[in-house]
Amino acid sequence: MAGKDYYNILGVGRSATEREIKQAYRRLARQHHPDVNPNDKSAEAKFKEINEAYEVLSDQAKRQKYDRYGDQWQHAEQFARAEQQQAPFGHSRTQSFSFEEADLDSIFGDLFAGSRSRRARPHRGQDVERPVEVTLEEAYHGTKRMLTLHSQEPCHTCGGTGLIDRLPCSVCRGSGLAAAVKHLEVKIPAGVRDGSRVRIAGQGEPGAYGGPNGDLYLVVSVKPHSQFERKDDDLYVDVPVPLTVALLGGEVMVPGLKGKLALKIPPETANGCSFRLAGQGMPHLGNSAHGDLFARVNVVLPTKLSAEEKKLIEQLSQLRSCN
Repeated sequence: MAGKDYYNILGVGRSATEREIKQAYRRLARQHHPDVNPNDKSAEAKFKEINEAYEVLSDQAKRQKYDRYGDQWQHAEQFARAEQQQAPFGHSRTQSFSFEEADLDSIFGDLFAGSRSRRARPHRGQDVERPVEVTLEEAYHGTKRMLTLHSQEPCHTCGGTGLIDRLPCSVCRGSGLAAAVKHLEVKIPAGVRDGSRVRIAGQGEPGAYGGPNGDLYLVVSVKPHSQFERKDDDLYVDVPVPLTVALLGGEVMVPGLKGKLALKIPPETANGCSFRLAGQGMPHLGNSAHGDLFARVNVVLPTKLSAEEKKLIEQLSQLRSCN
């Protein structure tokens, strides 16, 4: 196989499953992402190479062509026609060929000389996935991200046709697409969860020959929070309650993602008891409703007792023992 080895780039074997290829791509994309490695040209080049490999190996049709023709897979149809023409008695050959630059010029010259070039049918561009990490606060309020996208656009040299004077364009190598970099501000809506896929329409790879662009999908991961635990759209938080308040009743302040909330504690509240604050949890993705916030009582025992306090507790102990 000549040229780039896409399997080696992703670190997978040639028999790798679609899932293994996707897992390898996500791991490498996070490691070499330009946002994680600012001003690192080698990481940027590696990231571009990883995306190129994934674009081919994640598409079954492209992968089959690549497995047969290597990095010349985009010219598979021309190669197949050439093999058909070269086969004796009109039977197609099953063996594979290795083509040098001069061979390609000869093949394409024979195929296109003396005939009009025909524009391929328009087809939709590939969808693109990008991992995005947000905090719980950002997931609650919604947020924005500025992304640097490495994509492809119609080649300016050949006008996206892939051909110049009926021969493959030397810039895009007959694909009709050229590498491009663009910066895009995207909105992440309130209520996203781990694994949420946010669709940005028309921001994927461009379609070939006038076809529509693919879409960009943001794959969201939410960072763990030091204070809140999330279950679906409900939040759970531990609230310290002084022993005296737990025994006699009172009011404590509960932390929330919009600010602190007052919670009335009834007398004789047990440790670990939970109180539901309706509508104070995470927003439901796509609508204005909210989950609930559950405040779990964590009774705090007093420390460094004075002599008088100890005496009062002893009196309480004696009273309780008499009962």
